[in-house]
Amino acid sequence: MNQESVSQVLHKKLKQIIANAEPGARLSSEPELAKQLGVSRATLREAMRTFETQGMLRRRQGSGTYVTHPTNIIESGLEVLESIERIAERMGLPVSFGALEIERRIASKEEASIFDISPDDQVISIARVILLENRPVAYLIDTLPKGIISPEELDKGFTGSILELLLRRGEPQLTTSKTEINAVPSSSKVSRALNIQRGDVLLSFTADLFAEDGRIINHSHSYFLPGYFRFHVVRRVT
Repeated sequence: MNQESVSQVLHKKLKQIIANAEPGARLSSEPELAKQLGVSRATLREAMRTFETQGMLRRRQGSGTYVTHPTNIIESGLEVLESIERIAERMGLPVSFGALEIERRIASKEEASIFDISPDDQVISIARVILLENRPVAYLIDTLPKGIISPEELDKGFTGSILELLLRRGEPQLTTSKTEINAVPSSSKVSRALNIQRGDVLLSFTADLFAEDGRIINHSHSYFLPGYFRFHVVRRVT
């Protein structure tokens, strides 16, 4: 019988420590925990990163590492395009949105190509955090060409979900979304928004939303903490 590797043993021990701790409890410092478990700080840090991405630990800069034990997970299939807001409502989960960051600016060369607009045309970029039980769990950035959403719509009852706003309005008629899914390291900006460490792994959706006339009317970047989201796809056997 093969002996367990140092990494496997470490994960088991760390998992037991987390399981025995109360939600919100602060773990021992990295040097103390590394000494207790008989490993280097670098090895411990890699193991802890795994539990962070599962939503079981949360590191706070300058404060320490805390046990979280997420009780709610947002789960959805990817066959039908739905807003996180609508999915959470269906599941009865307490989702809210953080403050909006709205920027009106000249389109980048890439955005001008995506939207098929002039390089000197304006776009609007809307960024915000999704909170589950008051914990930041996702960071969304939607970029739209001028004229798709008016300032009045953003001021009047806007919850933070661009997709939900467009679906409720019913115009322009939406058809499909082309989405690229990757695991990516968190940037400085996203890390600050989600209160995580730079470089922590996030689930990334980069999507183009198409209207009935073939236009791309929304180019979005969505970053999700893996421990709080579970996405699945039902595939047909041919």
